[in-house]
Amino acid sequence: MIVLRRVVGDSMTPVLRPDQLIIAWRTRRVRPGDVVIALHDGKEKVKRLHSVSDGQVFLLGDNPNASTDSRHFGWLPQRAVFAKVLWPKTRARA
Repeated sequence: MIVLRRVVGDSMTPVLRPDQLIIAWRTRRVRPGDVVIALHDGKEKVKRLHSVSDGQVFLLGDNPNASTDSRHFGWLPQRAVFAKVLWPKTRARA
């Protein structure tokens, strides 16, 4: 199933800009480097999947100075991730 969302905030700049539309695919099959949509505290968050361990995921924003991510709220259950961003293409950071 296709998911259409609008980016809120600067946590993913410069890869994704505020108010930019993104297209994602509902899936739980993700791997490190993917940009995903996850549910945390009742809010959807667009972040890059940094690592997966024992059914948990660690998510980071591409703009660490403007991102509230797993450095703040810790690891999330892998089931919190429900979609992978397909467009625009979002290459993993070097």
